[in-house]
Amino acid sequence: MTVTPQTDEARPGDALVRAGGIVFIAGAVATLATMAPLFLDIDPFPSYAWAVCMLMGVGFAISAAGVLRSASAQRRAAKASQAS
Repeated sequence: MTVTPQTDEARPGDALVRAGGIVFIAGAVATLATMAPLFLDIDPFPSYAWAVCMLMGVGFAISAAGVLRSASAQRRAAKASQAS
């Protein structure tokens, strides 16, 4: 017996992947905004704006944690279905 979730059913890790994607996109937008003064010949942004660009890496890490959590849950479900 295989346990397959419904398409509209939330699985473990889905929220982390979604949140990581949002954080990554925020970091990508911050990176574009921070890099713009280099090409537009205007005053550069202060250093804290560059720190916001690190959200890309943080978002990637959050999404990776969600993928690992989802894989772990699928592995546990597969072991449980083999045991019964």
